[in-house]
Amino acid sequence: MASANLRAELECSVCLKIYTDPVNLRCGHNFCRVCIDRVLDTQGGSGGYSCPECKEKFPDRPALQRNITLRNIVGNFLSAQPDQEESGVFCTYCVDYPIPAVRSCLLCEVSLCDKHLRVHKKSPEHILTDPILSMESRKCSIHKKILEYYCTEDETCICVSCCMNGGHKGHEMESLDEASEKKKETLRNVLQKLLIKREETEERVQSLQEHRRKVEEEAAGDTERVTALFRDLRRRLEDLEKRILREISGRAERISIFIRDLEIKKEELSRKMRHIEELCNMTDPLTVLQESDTGDLCDTEDGDNEDREKHEELLHDGGGLDVDGISHTLHTLSDIITEVDVYFYIQGAADILLDVNTAHNNLYISDDRKTVSRLDRKQNRPETPERFQDWYQVLSSRSFSSGRHYWEVDVGASKEWMVGMCYPSIDRIGGQSGIGYNKKSWSLIRCNNQYGVRHDSKKIPFPSNIPSNRVRIYLDYEAGRISFYDLCDRIRHLHTFTTTFTEPLHAVIWVYKGYIKMCGGNRE
Repeated sequence: MASANLRAELECSVCLKIYTDPVNLRCGHNFCRVCIDRVLDTQGGSGGYSCPECKEKFPDRPALQRNITLRNIVGNFLSAQPDQEESGVFCTYCVDYPIPAVRSCLLCEVSLCDKHLRVHKKSPEHILTDPILSMESRKCSIHKKILEYYCTEDETCICVSCCMNGGHKGHEMESLDEASEKKKETLRNVLQKLLIKREETEERVQSLQEHRRKVEEEAAGDTERVTALFRDLRRRLEDLEKRILREISGRAERISIFIRDLEIKKEELSRKMRHIEELCNMTDPLTVLQESDTGDLCDTEDGDNEDREKHEELLHDGGGLDVDGISHTLHTLSDIITEVDVYFYIQGAADILLDVNTAHNNLYISDDRKTVSRLDRKQNRPETPERFQDWYQVLSSRSFSSGRHYWEVDVGASKEWMVGMCYPSIDRIGGQSGIGYNKKSWSLIRCNNQYGVRHDSKKIPFPSNIPSNRVRIYLDYEAGRISFYDLCDRIRHLHTFTTTFTEPLHAVIWVYKGYIKMCGGNRE
């Protein structure tokens, strides 16, 4: 009865079985680890967590604490109360009613219940073991004798005849108990390692679950923002499409309206002609002279100049619509949309460090190698072939020869600067060594408060200034694209260079006033 009560106390309220790896919640209730994990997983989507037994609520997913004392109690209980019925072995002597066996005798080849075990002979030759279904599994397949030894060389269980006369003669032998204990010790060590690995895995799972919750919270806000952006973009595109189509169809409509006005005017002229013909055909001079509206009939210049001008305007009207310009703008938008997906495949901004060995001697490089400024005095650095001599420039220590990458540059503390990319073979001396002034470099520039991009000495000015103090440089090496973005409230595409790259690429900075700083991927 006491055993039954203890068993009830050791049952998990979820699976109704004896605890397996018991853990407890802050409320004090215990569960199998697998059971409570499954329950908490199902509660995760409902916005809160609670104990399955007492229903105490937790704002966050509760941490699970291993109950070592309860685990030891379960282990002792199970070792003292083996599940006899599951073995399927019954007492050989209880023929009237099947009674589960508690031990088997290998000498007598019988299985015994508690009652018959007490009267069984206790002499040493009787070998008792846990209940077994088949006695043959405990005998040597060759000599049909009980397996009593373990051959460490062949790693197999053998009988006494195998030791004396069989193929195991001269091999090192151990008793089954001794060999079993050694194997158990090895398994315990493996178990301990597995336990540590499982705990590490559990910590990783909990860490990722916490991270997933944060990602889900961020995703809700990001989803709302992106949905609003695309909704606004679709509305703007639809408005633009309607306006363009109205403009296209409006040209023909304007011509139709003018044709209608001219038709009305033609009818009025015909009426005047008929009336004049009638007057000309009259024989009574008094009637002709007394006609009151002949002045109006003789006015043949009424509206002619206006009609002539409008006629010429419509004949030579291009519709007032720059279709080529619109097409170019939409294709540029299409290119930008093609590039948008890259940010889903880039884990973060590339970490760009400046290479002091390439820096012009009037440039100061910060200790963290992320900030550069121009000084009036030269730095005490050796003159090497890698160092820029005529332009206040410095390269990144890292180069890129494949993949998609981006980084950001804070340009707010400088009034004149150039940022971009170049091949390592760029000249280090002469007027052609400036970024953008050769075929080996591409740059975004600010000079005299004017912005633009430059490559191979060809400058493309921007119609407006860059409103923010931070720009992003994006590289897709395989696609041959270098793109520049302004990180204002809404990321604005500035320009994209397209080519086929033939060398690795370095980030490069030129600064004349103030300082420039390399930044990470997250906006400040």
